[in-house]
Amino acid sequence: MQAVLFENNRGPTPVLRGRPLVGSLLDFRRDRLAIQEKLASLGDVVRFRMGPYMVTALNSPEAAHELFTERAGDTVKSLGLARFGRPVLGEGLLVSEGAVHKRQRKLLAPAFQHKRIAGYAAVMAERCERAAERWGDGEELDVAEAMNRLTLDIVGRTLFDADVEGDARAIGSALTDAMRYMVNGVTSPWGFLIPYAWPTPANERMRRAVRALDEVVYRLIAERRAKGGDRGDVLSMLLLARDEDDGHGMTDTQVRDEAMTLLLAGHETTANALAWAWHLLAQNPGALGRMADEVRGVCQGRPVRPEDLTLLPYTLQVFKETLRLRPPAYIVTREAVRDFTITGHPVAAGGVVMVGVHALHRRPDTFPDPLAFRPERFAPEAEKKLPRGAFLPFGGGPRVCIGNHFATMEGQLVLATLVQRVRFTPRYTSEPVAEPMVTLRPKGGLPMRVTRV
Repeated sequence: MQAVLFENNRGPTPVLRGRPLVGSLLDFRRDRLAIQEKLASLGDVVRFRMGPYMVTALNSPEAAHELFTERAGDTVKSLGLARFGRPVLGEGLLVSEGAVHKRQRKLLAPAFQHKRIAGYAAVMAERCERAAERWGDGEELDVAEAMNRLTLDIVGRTLFDADVEGDARAIGSALTDAMRYMVNGVTSPWGFLIPYAWPTPANERMRRAVRALDEVVYRLIAERRAKGGDRGDVLSMLLLARDEDDGHGMTDTQVRDEAMTLLLAGHETTANALAWAWHLLAQNPGALGRMADEVRGVCQGRPVRPEDLTLLPYTLQVFKETLRLRPPAYIVTREAVRDFTITGHPVAAGGVVMVGVHALHRRPDTFPDPLAFRPERFAPEAEKKLPRGAFLPFGGGPRVCIGNHFATMEGQLVLATLVQRVRFTPRYTSEPVAEPMVTLRPKGGLPMRVTRV
């Protein structure tokens, strides 16, 4: 990979020169984290080609913030997510645009208001306690898988008021196949040329995954419609919601799309963040001890309560620092719907704009010694000094993740609950490798030994 210069009204802009025809597509396919770091080393705004698309990579907080706020109306979600994610996500919030997105977000917003989210805390704590009780002293388990099962259980109880533990294996397998399909499609030189209707092996695997997920989600919808009423969960709100303009509610398909989005976004991302948190804490015993002392001082061994969370600032800082180092949503892309400029750099209609969140979170001028795990970076006064756009684990602007407060509370609460019950000692001897699929997973899991405390 070589850099050349591209002249524009802000002076020379680096362009990463790739291979003939495919550009940097194969490098992107091989290692999506490494190419982010390479692009960031070349400048705040860098261009590179991925097949037929010219991509503008934004590597500064200023540029990222402008994209998500001032330029939000000039872009839509990238073609790749719309094309390869739609079989699973339908017209859910992650992929919908325009009036559909505005309507659905408005209908979903009450489910994620602060008061409603706080009401989920007791359920989250109870499910954490229940999970910890099952882990025996000295038992070895894959912490990544354990966090996936735990967050799926929490999502099932809080968002759907249902027990989905029995579906965990099917859901996990289907989500893995679906995410692999999305990533392979976007990064394949011929991915966009193969219609989803064609009976290729990849398409067939994706269809099986969608059927497996649909079986769970439509079952939950049917059970809830039969029971009726508001049971305090998000699924109830989706089924009872009415558009204030036309009085219409959501069809089963619309509810399915949003439920599927919540299942993916509310389960997979938080699970990965928590898995990485336990790895980072195991590597940083001082931070682990400080977090444990904080929780012990506040909770005295009893279950964590919603009102405790404001008294556990360091635990929240641990979770945020994990999101900085290992952001589940490690890359965000948009497609330009019209010509515009960003920090003075022109972007043509039809072009792709990319924010490499992984690399952005590791800028040494924003986060000194960026590879070090330092939760104090997110102490209140320190966090206030961060530039806008420097920390983007949930995106930003009008399309910021609607569940960001839910996920943050869940992460803080799970850490606080489990640190009172167990410690995790790594059974791996080399640094875990991040696997950048749709989210950032620890490749091969995180085998650890449980010690009860």
